[in-house]
Parts: sequence; structure tokens; C-alpha cells
Amino acid sequence: MLSEHLTWVEVSKSAVLNNIEVARQSVSNKTKVMAIIKANAYGHGLCEVAAIAETADIDYFGVNSIHEAVKLRNAKIKKPILVLGYVPVSALKEAVMHDITLVAYNDETINKLQEIASKYKKDVKVHIKVETGLHRQGVNPEKLEEFCKLVKSKKNIIVEGMSTHYANIEDTTEHSYAKQQIENFMDAYETMKHYGINIKYRHTACTAATMLFPEIHFEMIRFGIGLYGLWPSKETKISAYERKRGEFNLKPALTWKTKIAQVKDVDANSFIGYGCSDFVTQKSKIAILPIGYYDGYDRKLSNVGYVLVRGKRAPIRGRICMNMCIIDVTNIEGVSAEDEVILLGSDGEDSISAETLAAKIGTINYEVVTRINEGLPRIVVD
Repeated sequence: MLSEHLTWVEVSKSAVLNNIEVARQSVSNKTKVMAIIKANAYGHGLCEVAAIAETADIDYFGVNSIHEAVKLRNAKIKKPILVLGYVPVSALKEAVMHDITLVAYNDETINKLQEIASKYKKDVKVHIKVETGLHRQGVNPEKLEEFCKLVKSKKNIIVEGMSTHYANIEDTTEHSYAKQQIENFMDAYETMKHYGINIKYRHTACTAATMLFPEIHFEMIRFGIGLYGLWPSKETKISAYERKRGEFNLKPALTWKTKIAQVKDVDANSFIGYGCSDFVTQKSKIAILPIGYYDGYDRKLSNVGYVLVRGKRAPIRGRICMNMCIIDVTNIEGVSAEDEVILLGSDGEDSISAETLAAKIGTINYEVVTRINEGLPRIVVD
């Protein structure tokens, strides 16, 4: 199969399973684990990661869109699925018919769900998202009472959970803002109890919060970036160390590979690439890779990135093109066409991490992996 592809992503089953176990060991037996597999499982492959996680008997899946949720159902994924993002009113019927749970915060969503559920004699589960300080999705505190009354009046709507999202838990080692959000969340919880809404799952903890604050694991955590063996941030690592939260033996699950398309000699004093943006002062050997910014290999890696060929570093020469880039293999013996190249991952004793690429292009590890083109094949290994 690999012979048909010039560029592909390998996903380690054993690494994903290890990271799920890390999540389970981080919480009590009473706390469920939701695997967040939105955005094509952070670039790792939606259905591929879901299939792995189901073998580990994960409790819940979290996705961003109704499209992702239906895709999982069509792939025979049976576990509960929560859509974390917005679902258009026109797509709510799909949610009801596929037994998909929705995050709710709009009156229009609740009213339409009741209409559909009543028509088809089905119940639909929702998780109410409350605004606590991020000011993104969620019911504002001053609107929560009216929203509770509305939901309570709908006999086919079951409020299974409630959630919120932290604004500043990964980017700092000072967590007073997150603590205020927790207080706001608990106020909202008391309001919902007052209106007779019994919550099965409270969930606020992302990977970082799971690592740092066991007191807010509640009945379920949302394990996202950690599922893929990546730390949320260096600040999270520092905070975990300071809080003596123990070891989190995460294992990166993704390796991104391509093949050399051509090897050629270049004379001394030659320009390389678009805009003549690079220049070699000595006779050099370059290799052409069939990978570019269309595939998610960021253009800002031009002239500063490197790849691994035969376990050695080969620097990027010139600009990253739409579908190609150029590397310098002058100092690597025996390089030939169709040799395997590591763009992200390990080869021998060296490796290129998502954090390394993120630092070079001025972003975060989340963006590096999620922007790998969804059309590239994801292949589960080991």
C-alpha cells in the first residue's frame, strides 16, 4: 500500500493506547474519559484513532461537527459521541437519527430538537455549555435561568451533561483566572440543580486541567492533545512539576513521511528555489521532495527547517513550494530516489518533534499536526 503513496502519516496504535492509559491513571475510577478526536483527530485520522480508542473501551468521543459525528457512525463506531461545535438547525435531524449528543446553548437549537425528537418519537441528549470567562460558546450567566426553564419544558430532551472551557490554563503557571472560572461553573451547576436539572456528566478538564487539577475532574474529562502524546504547553509541564503531579508518560503517536523524488548535483555559486532565496557556495547534492504547503508543510519552514534522511539531518534549501520542496543531502552518503524521509517523527537516534516545527514557524504543536492535509493517507502501525 505504501508504494502507492508519496507522502503519508503513520499512527502508532501502541502510543495511542499508552496515552489513553495515562489518562485513565490520571483520574479516579468514577471519572469517565472522553477522547477528543475533532479536526481529523488532531491530524491523526478521525476513524483510525476512533477505532483504536474503541479497542481500549473509551467512554465517550468528542468531535467538532455533525459531519465528523456521522462519519464515525457510518464507520460503525458505537460509543457515545458529543458534538462540541455548532450544529446548524438544518442538520439537527441527522443528530437525532444517529443518536448523537449535542452541546447546547441556543434557544433555537432546543426548540428545533424538541420538534424533531417528538416527530420521530425519540429522545435526544444534550450537554449545556455555560459561559464562565472564555467568552466563546456558552450560555451567559444572566440567561441561564431562562435557558434552564426552556430545556426543562421539553419532554424529549435529556440534559445529560454540562461543560465549560478554560481561557487561560495552558499559557500560564498562574491559574487564578481558571480558578475563577471553576467558581463560575459551580454557580451555574447550582442554578441548574435548582431548576431540577440532574447532571450525569460535568466536564471542564482538558488535557492540561486533567494534569494539573484533580479536583475538577468531576464525572468526565476531555482528553485531547494528550491523546496523541503531545503536551499542551511548556507551562503545563512546569506547573505539573511544581505541583508534584507525577509522571505523564505520553508517547507521540504520529510520524509524517515522504519519499525522495529526485537527487541531483548543483554547481558551486548557484541559487536555489523560488526568488533565488538560497545560495550554495560549494558544489552540492540536493534532493526534491513531493511535499509542500498544500500538504500542510508550512511555508515558513523555507530555508530554516530540516528533515531526516537515513537518520541524518538534511536542511531545507529555498522556499517551500505548493507541492514540493528541496533539501540538501551533500553530507549524507548513498541517498537515492524513493528513499524514505521523515518530516515529523523519529529516525534512528534523531527526531523532529511537533514542538520543534512549531518553534520554527511561530505557532503551537496543535497547529502543526492538525494542518496536515486530511487527504493524505493515515496508516495505523504496530
